[in-house]
Amino acid sequence: MKTVDTYNFSGKRALMRVDFNVPLNEKYEITDRTRIKAAIPTINKILKDGGSVVLMSHLGRPKEGPEEKFSLKHLVSDLSDTFNTKVKFADDCIGEEAMELSSTLKPGEILLLENLRFYKEETKGDRDFSEKLSKHGDVYVNDAFGTAHRAHASTAIVAESFEDKICGYLIQAELVNADKVLKSPERPFTAIMGGAKVSDKILLIEKMLDKVDNLIIGGGMSYTFAVAMGGNVGNSLLEADKVELCKSLLLKAKEKGVQLILPVDSVIADDFNNDANRQEVKSGLIPDNWMGLDIGPETIALFSEVIENSKTILWNGPMGVFEFPNFAGGTIQVAEAVVKATEKGGFSLIGGGDSAAAINNLGYGDKVSHVATGGGALLEYMEGKTLPGVAALED
Repeated sequence: MKTVDTYNFSGKRALMRVDFNVPLNEKYEITDRTRIKAAIPTINKILKDGGSVVLMSHLGRPKEGPEEKFSLKHLVSDLSDTFNTKVKFADDCIGEEAMELSSTLKPGEILLLENLRFYKEETKGDRDFSEKLSKHGDVYVNDAFGTAHRAHASTAIVAESFEDKICGYLIQAELVNADKVLKSPERPFTAIMGGAKVSDKILLIEKMLDKVDNLIIGGGMSYTFAVAMGGNVGNSLLEADKVELCKSLLLKAKEKGVQLILPVDSVIADDFNNDANRQEVKSGLIPDNWMGLDIGPETIALFSEVIENSKTILWNGPMGVFEFPNFAGGTIQVAEAVVKATEKGGFSLIGGGDSAAAINNLGYGDKVSHVATGGGALLEYMEGKTLPGVAALED
């Protein structure tokens, strides 16, 4: 596939799909610029070559057409400051005014189109809609890894209208880093799986059992494993219909010589809130009416030792309810162990979503090897699925 470095954008209008799905506060101020920062190198290369850029993105999940809180106009002043130029804005992504603005764009100029998802046709992968979008550029660039697993109009279908389809720096980096873990990991290789449900991660867990030396399981999903081992989990999160599956995964790990490491103790609470009464108990011994909301101190020590002695680490999902400060300890300490392993020369890939949020909120984003910008896309790529947004760029 063509990459940004192998293409000269001089005199070209680049229609670029970015992932500017950023969080905004009540005053419509951006509270986390990670995704904007990730797109800067590709945009700069196009401008430096003497091209112009038409940016398209979604923001949030608007239900019925345009909504003020999901308008991309809230990003214009931030983008203008970022690129030190007045970024133009079209209050529609198709239509006459938008076409007029993009067709008169001069080299070095940037135009931002309004939220693609104000049209249902975007998520439906509608061809007429993508045909209209294609009129905004001479060349197509995709740098939105966060939506690469969706066959949407702007991520997969629109590429069909272009002879020149370019892979942006961000998508390139995401694929290179994922492949480093999947295809050539230094050993020992440890995968840390957290989050609420086993069902969300089944395919990834099965895939990892063929690749890793250690598989650490934490978070809500660990309680289904605890039941599979004959334990009592009280009111903890449990997928009763996945207990047999957990038993088979435990067996598979043993057969493949993978060390599957589960929590040995939990921080439990008598209610699902930060101020609930809490205590520490051994795994599988959670009393009725209590629930596990974080891994305990013995587990933290066990997990940390394995992580710190690893050469390759993939982390996907928190160790507890890290939104509650009283139950964030496990996630924080695991993050610190990942940082220590990285400082010792290990390679660490943080798998987007909640793990990325945790690492960034703790200020460790630049202390690990790579933080993925798209949790869902990375998960599907790791599971061995084809990403439509990436496949569309292939010659």
